[in-house]
Amino acid sequence: MIGRRRNRPTSPAVTELAQATSFSRRAIFLGVAQAGVAGLLAGRMGYIAIAQNQRYREMAEDNRVQERLIPPRRGWIVDRHGRPLAANRSDFRVDLIPDRLEDKERVIAELARILDLTPDALAQLREDLANAAGFQPVPVAENLSFEKYAAITLRQPELPGVAPMRAFARFYPEGAAVGHLVGYVGTPNREEYEAENRNPLLIAPGFKIGKNGMEKVEEQRLRGRPGAARIEVTARGRLVRELTTRPDVSGAPLRTTIDAELQSFVARRCGEQSAAVAVIDVPSGDILCFVSMPSYDPNSFSDGISHAEWNMMAQDERHPMINKVLQGLYPPGSTSKPMTAVALLKAGIDPEQRVNCQRAWRLGNAVFHCSGGPHGPIAMHQAIAKSCDIYFYQMALQAGVQNISPVARQFGMGERFDLPFPSQRYGTWPDPEWLQRRFHREWQSYDTVNMSIGQGYVLVNPLQQAVMVSRIVSGRKVMPRIIAEGPAPAFDPLEGIDEGHLAFVRAAMTDVVNGGGTASRFRLPVPEMMAGKTGTAQVRRISMAERASGVRSNASLAWRMRDHSWFVCFAPAQAPRYAACFLVEHGGFGASAAAPMARDVMTYLFDKDRAMATLAAMEQQWGGTIEQRMEARARTWAAAAAAGESPPAPTGHL
Repeated sequence: MIGRRRNRPTSPAVTELAQATSFSRRAIFLGVAQAGVAGLLAGRMGYIAIAQNQRYREMAEDNRVQERLIPPRRGWIVDRHGRPLAANRSDFRVDLIPDRLEDKERVIAELARILDLTPDALAQLREDLANAAGFQPVPVAENLSFEKYAAITLRQPELPGVAPMRAFARFYPEGAAVGHLVGYVGTPNREEYEAENRNPLLIAPGFKIGKNGMEKVEEQRLRGRPGAARIEVTARGRLVRELTTRPDVSGAPLRTTIDAELQSFVARRCGEQSAAVAVIDVPSGDILCFVSMPSYDPNSFSDGISHAEWNMMAQDERHPMINKVLQGLYPPGSTSKPMTAVALLKAGIDPEQRVNCQRAWRLGNAVFHCSGGPHGPIAMHQAIAKSCDIYFYQMALQAGVQNISPVARQFGMGERFDLPFPSQRYGTWPDPEWLQRRFHREWQSYDTVNMSIGQGYVLVNPLQQAVMVSRIVSGRKVMPRIIAEGPAPAFDPLEGIDEGHLAFVRAAMTDVVNGGGTASRFRLPVPEMMAGKTGTAQVRRISMAERASGVRSNASLAWRMRDHSWFVCFAPAQAPRYAACFLVEHGGFGASAAAPMARDVMTYLFDKDRAMATLAAMEQQWGGTIEQRMEARARTWAAAAAAGESPPAPTGHL
């Protein structure tokens, strides 16, 4: 069978001319493309080499050269005479440079042996080394003794990568005496690092920032500017050589109004009592003394506080971490009576009008008492000198709360002061509007009665009390200051306050001490006279049943249930220069704890040698200086903790 052949279409023949033409077009296209790419590359290279030359030069330099920040020295905090309250001292420390480290485990073991590193410190060191950049120093130990620093320095050739160096650490010469005044420094935490936009200075080895007090509030002023050590590294970060070093710039000094010697004396005189003291130079408003005891030693925080020491302070019922001068709020008790007397006189009360004090006085269904009575018929002058409660109950009701509360605020009650501290609590001087806002009830007569003797809802801090006295003394709106910048300010007169009324009250306060008043046992042993006012502030309610059977003495009560002891004063009484407030928490009657302290402090202002001799004898009875007692307490605490026993309570609840 013969099949049929299909006819296939024939393609035109490809000639040599057509092939040549097609090749030429492709060659031209490729040539143009290659020329375009070459032109782009040449243009880009020219742009980088010429226009961007400086930029890439700087980037290359940054890759080649790294800066190691040198923490700046903090500015000193000094007293009014230039004595240091916070200074810098040489600090011997040891760091590791990871890129220089050879035979890591041998070096670490040798460091542990020489420096007595704890297991926790060794674990932290290994963790830091694992996370560190090659050229970034890793801290091993700081605050070393010279002997350990010298031992490392002598062995440095055998310890590649170990970098002993001298730096500067914060030092507080007065220790715990200035704890709540200047605050302390510490290593920045993550929140502080993030708050400063990850400032690399905050993670530099050895750098610390203010954590409390003036150190915190004045941080930017005290910090200074860091220096830098420039080092050359490879692309992998390995150290090649050290280049130039840019020195740091120290922070600015901070001059305060404090008298360091007075501050130290007062802190020591507080003994083991829980106390707060403020002394003001009346003409200038300068705070000469700002003491809250017991306190922490800021050197402990600067050096690194131990868990045991922290726990000891945290469990101390005297609250050594609280600044009582500004953050402690207490009923002022009878120390408010001089200011209340000014308000009564302004309201038109006759100072010669007498009230018969029979120790108890009934108002409605309530009976109010006079702790020092019965005084019999008594007028204003003697009511201040003898601290008669019943006189002030009745006269306050006669004048009315509307005439007392505004005057109290003029004299500093409830006032916040512009001072370089992170926080302050300014308390309450109540009135009907405040009571309605706070408790949604009407003001009653018994509220006025309680307010008249500084009880009820009245709360103040010790600095406000010192300011109150300074305004009574001067007749001006004295404002306290603690940073000594520029000349002392001129204070405006207290609006609507008669100088004759103030003179009357000052004379009565003089008789509190020098005229048979409640503090007559505490006259100064120098020619100058002190004027003042005692105060006893209740912290518990005394029931009628207890009064009927006899009010328990403070000594029979648990420490935290005892009355607060107050004394406010000024001296010399003849020409006032100093105003002061003394508070002893749970110290009992004002004349039993606070007034003796006031006598000794005021004596110091006029006769240092006499006061220091008295203090030396007291410290011998107490068991030594502040530092010695703190060390003994820490040892006792540690021993009890090691034995699994309850730590002993502080022994100084006087």
